[in-house]
Amino acid sequence: MQTMLDLLEEQALEKETQTLEKFYASVKERASGIDNAAGKQSIIKELYDKFFNTAFPKMAERLGIVYTPVEVVDFIIKSADDALRQEFGVGLSDKGVHILDPFTGTGTFIVRMLQSGLIKLEDLPYKFQNEMHANEIVLLAYYVAAINIEETYHDLTGEYQPFEGMVLTDTFQMQEGEGNLKGTNAFPENSKRAKKQNKTDIRVVVGNPPYSSGQTSENDGNKNVAYPILDARIRCTYAANSTATNKNSLYDSYIRAVRWASDRIKDKGVVCYVSNGSFVDSNAMDGLRQSLAEEFTSIYCFNLRGNARTSGEQRRMEKGNVFGEGTRTPVAITILVKNPVKLGKCQLFYHNIGDYLSKEEKLKIVAEFGSIKGIDWKNLKPNKNHDWINQRDPAFDKFISIGDKSSADNKSLFDNYSRGLESARDCWVYNYSQKGLHSNISRMVDFYTEQADAYIELCKDKPKSQLIPVDNFIDNDTKKIKWSSSLKQDLERKHKIVFDEKSIVNGHYRPYCKHWLYYNGDLNHRVGQMPKIFPTSSYGNLVLCVTGVGSTKDFSVLMTDTIPDLELISKSQCFPLHTYEEIKSQGGLYDTTTGEYIKKENIPDSFLKDFRSTYDKSITKEDIFYYVYGILHSPEYKLRFEADLNKMLPRIPFAKDFWAFCNAGKSLAEWHLNYEVVEPYEVKESSGSLVIDPKSHFKVTKMTFGKNSKAVDKSTIIYNSNITLSGIPLEAYDYVVNGKPALEWLMERYQFTRDKDSGITNDPNDWSTEPRYIIDLVKRIVRVSMETMKIVNALPALNEHK
Repeated sequence: MQTMLDLLEEQALEKETQTLEKFYASVKERASGIDNAAGKQSIIKELYDKFFNTAFPKMAERLGIVYTPVEVVDFIIKSADDALRQEFGVGLSDKGVHILDPFTGTGTFIVRMLQSGLIKLEDLPYKFQNEMHANEIVLLAYYVAAINIEETYHDLTGEYQPFEGMVLTDTFQMQEGEGNLKGTNAFPENSKRAKKQNKTDIRVVVGNPPYSSGQTSENDGNKNVAYPILDARIRCTYAANSTATNKNSLYDSYIRAVRWASDRIKDKGVVCYVSNGSFVDSNAMDGLRQSLAEEFTSIYCFNLRGNARTSGEQRRMEKGNVFGEGTRTPVAITILVKNPVKLGKCQLFYHNIGDYLSKEEKLKIVAEFGSIKGIDWKNLKPNKNHDWINQRDPAFDKFISIGDKSSADNKSLFDNYSRGLESARDCWVYNYSQKGLHSNISRMVDFYTEQADAYIELCKDKPKSQLIPVDNFIDNDTKKIKWSSSLKQDLERKHKIVFDEKSIVNGHYRPYCKHWLYYNGDLNHRVGQMPKIFPTSSYGNLVLCVTGVGSTKDFSVLMTDTIPDLELISKSQCFPLHTYEEIKSQGGLYDTTTGEYIKKENIPDSFLKDFRSTYDKSITKEDIFYYVYGILHSPEYKLRFEADLNKMLPRIPFAKDFWAFCNAGKSLAEWHLNYEVVEPYEVKESSGSLVIDPKSHFKVTKMTFGKNSKAVDKSTIIYNSNITLSGIPLEAYDYVVNGKPALEWLMERYQFTRDKDSGITNDPNDWSTEPRYIIDLVKRIVRVSMETMKIVNALPALNEHK
């Protein structure tokens, strides 16, 4: 460290010093007048939080650095003490109760524990020197925490003592074996502390685990660390018990923290966390919920909500997040207790903080409750699916599965289905301009080729053990390329990519918004079964796209005849009327492809037989397809089975009136598939200037709503500086698809954008050569919305066969 300081003295740091002096002055002004301990901790937390996210954004993202409000910290500390007294007859102050904050950040949990009075003054010296522990992986945070904790102890006792329980380490790595104490061996004293902590029986774990699930872009080079032993424990517990197909979220950092803590306290103790609250109701977390109920004797879950990834009314109900802008995920405080003398099933206690509450209102409620003893808990009884809240309707299980790839007998209404197209590089492979898309793809392919040629040359004649990892070689310039894990794998296996003009086709990007798409497995990250649904642009199909499991949006469905994006409907699962199988020619040693395909029916004969025997012998498979579309639009169906549809794919009942739903489905399909050519709705079009140049006159930059007495007026859309559309019926906004009204999708998507990472522009005015295309599309979507709601509102009751 002295060497570093000597080097810094040689540098010209006047400019940086001036900037820091301004920062110090602002901190001093902000801190002046704060005369209470909680206020001081809030200042430390907020300043450090802002500094870290500004100075080291990628590390903050990877490690999930968000610092905890003092009200939440105090609630957790008091709850830990109350749980200990209630379950074991001891408190935090008692000898033998070792306490660990494994992700201490700025040390707020330990500081507030010292200041809380829960540890008696006469017990404080022994507790501080022997039974309080804290870990931190980030060096700067480690120093801030150590100073914060030691200074607090000094204030309370009048005596300065170094905090021997502080370890600079990756907490998860500590359980990977003595040889894996990374970050501890650089300093002998630190290594000694780490080994001592590892041998200690921890009884209380408190803290705010990292929330990160890893990098959001392969260009970041910002991947999470792997923990073989810890991840193996997740595989044999949470993942083994889960019914989800995609179990990646079970390896998120906060889930790892739960698994780690459960193992760390062994068969006795208390874990108190504030964390991402998605586990409370997420379908992928059913195995986690099952395991928690099996491993712990009591669970207290205080759901603070605040999920910013929801939309519409649900988003308004979630409202404020106790972490402010620090996270978009819901938040929950969870107290987990293992008491080996308790027999019987786990006692599960739950409290929902409530709807429409701001961050400040939620923190006030947390402070008023004080701890788990201040809450009137609801005692939950999980069902067979391990749902804690929003439990599924047993009737839903008896309906026909629309698709189930996990089932051995695959008794599903559709033989095959697929996720929507996942490109992992939307701004590159989608564009309103066919010419612009051609240019973007050509440019990226050329750069990839340069990278591939250089990598091949670098690896030439080298044994596998000496090959340079792709991540250490590639150029991550986001203006030249957008990497994905699949594209990196292509480079690693020295795969060449050639631009193919025939791959430029129409794609359905968002509801009622099409783009030119580069549809090619080389540059589409995950194509799923799409090549069997839309093998080429020459082969047509009809596809029902429904909300996928794991989405935070309300269930919806949309039919398309064009290649659907993964987010056309959130996390879309796509069910085609037909699939295609490539014809292969036989000859020589191998079969070869011909580029020709045969159409295959995608609804099994067995279900056609069931429908005919239940209703009418004249029913066709296409009728069943439209019947499903009608059922999935039923308001009764969506309301009754809301919890089921949030956790699993739809199941289809035998409604009393087959033809009512079938005919409704056909009518809906007509409007939804032909939205670009239906008769526009009669909306008043006011223009402030003469039409001299139609292309310029009807050009869109960004549409906005009108205003009426300072309030938003959705009956009016300001199309551009020349044109205003008025008289739009408010009923049109009742047609909600993929989380928002169809009209609002149009306003959001048909605006000029420039991607900040790649610099690529996307101009909706490039989509059509017809100058009035977009303005007429607005009127057409008003028509589609009105007609959709007319059909939906006229649907009969299900009155399904039992």
